[in-house]
Amino acid sequence: MRKILVSITTITGSSWEEKIKEIEELGLKEAALFPTCLGKEERWEMYALLKKSGIENIPFVHIRNDMSPQELDYLIDKFKVKVFNVHSGSEYPFIHDYSKHNKMIFIENIYTPLDEKEIERFGGVCLDVAHLENDRIHDPEKFKHNLEILERYPIGCNHLSCFQKTSHKDENGFTRLDSHSLTDISEMDYLKKYPKKYFSDIVAIELENSIKEQLRVKDYLIEKIGL
Repeated sequence: MRKILVSITTITGSSWEEKIKEIEELGLKEAALFPTCLGKEERWEMYALLKKSGIENIPFVHIRNDMSPQELDYLIDKFKVKVFNVHSGSEYPFIHDYSKHNKMIFIENIYTPLDEKEIERFGGVCLDVAHLENDRIHDPEKFKHNLEILERYPIGCNHLSCFQKTSHKDENGFTRLDSHSLTDISEMDYLKKYPKKYFSDIVAIELENSIKEQLRVKDYLIEKIGL
């Protein structure tokens, strides 16, 4: 059965403390975790707060290249993590040996084309569908390449963010239409054009929006998108 998870995000402008507080107030027991913008000390502050929050399961964590295998072991032990995703080593070079966890780790599609040799060392692909849609418009060659990879390797987890009508520049200067800040629920409708085989059993809503707003998105994904 597919899990569609609200997410604790840490992107600039998003308060992870408020999200954890909201999860506690709502009595939620499960969420995905994106410690993407936190250094080591802040991450451990986050983990301590999560342990007090009532969260029982964090099935999906987006890891950074500075997270050690021991930190991954901690997350598995304390929060029952099932899958991790990470950016390609060509974007953020790996500084740790993840061989112990490699079959739990899935490579996300974002700036560089998916690397078949790299994916073979790990569990498969973490498909960010909004990134894929952005490539369809801005980089058709990469889009075509990544579709071919998706036919050959398992999709172990997904990020779902929104897709907007007005483009913006990301922190690396790339023009993008995908966004982590939802302004209208219709910004999720792009998902209708992708086949259900592109959606794994573990799906994280990667939005900076409040947990309550993410729950509304979750209902929309189930009722209107058919996930």
